[in-house]
Amino acid sequence: MHEGPVEEDIGGQVAERPGIAAGAPEPAGSRPLRLLTYNVRHCRGTDGRVAPERVARVIAALEPDIVALQEVDVGRARTGGLDQAEAIARLVGMSSHFHPALHVEEERYGDALLTHLPSRLRRADALPGLVRRPGLEPRGALWAEITVGTARLQVLTTHFGLLGAERIAQAEALLGPDWLGDPACREPVVLLGDFNATGWSRAYRRLGRRLTDARRLTGERRWRRGTASFPSRLPLLRIDHVFVSEGVRVDRIAVVDTPLARLASDHLPVLAEIRIGPARDSA
Repeated sequence: MHEGPVEEDIGGQVAERPGIAAGAPEPAGSRPLRLLTYNVRHCRGTDGRVAPERVARVIAALEPDIVALQEVDVGRARTGGLDQAEAIARLVGMSSHFHPALHVEEERYGDALLTHLPSRLRRADALPGLVRRPGLEPRGALWAEITVGTARLQVLTTHFGLLGAERIAQAEALLGPDWLGDPACREPVVLLGDFNATGWSRAYRRLGRRLTDARRLTGERRWRRGTASFPSRLPLLRIDHVFVSEGVRVDRIAVVDTPLARLASDHLPVLAEIRIGPARDSA
């Protein structure tokens, strides 16, 4: 039902991006790095239409450097057999890494990381479910090492399950020796995705002992209007998160609430601007 750990190198299309020059690497903290997490619901919009190009337009307008996608279809009959990860990456001028949490014959469904920066896939694997509930949707995670100037940023993305006990098991796995506990997963680290967990949930609090919610580093400690990302037409829940380690400064984090974003998926994308440096601002 899943593919095992994989390591792979992908060269970035560096010279084509604004603010990044080809040649000698610039200091890692010299410019903001834009990260986006986006549950695209297999590119099925709130109008019921499957439109990867619409998702790509939402992404391209934000000019991100790294994009984490959840609920991506590859080769599935329901979405015309398209490789959505590759199609979106091509439309926004990026390379892609994909992991199928669900893999049945030729049909795959899971998470993707897109970037125009040089990247190396460190791990792509399943996360645990619940032994007593074998019918739950499989979940997985992706970990890529991305070269940012003179630094190497560890970026992980995931999509947790719907049940509280399931999410706890998945959080513990991510904190374990195969992922965040791996010596190779050294700071700076960013973990982002759809955690199906609000700020008062046990899974969120468990992850918060190891990493910091990026929104807290901007001074926002409570839910307020404009911080929720689901459902897109009337956002009420903040379940799409960006967590960061020491060595990551957060300039800004925002939910992208535009007419097109409200139409393209049932989640709104969350954009974070960070800098990599020896110290970060405290709330």
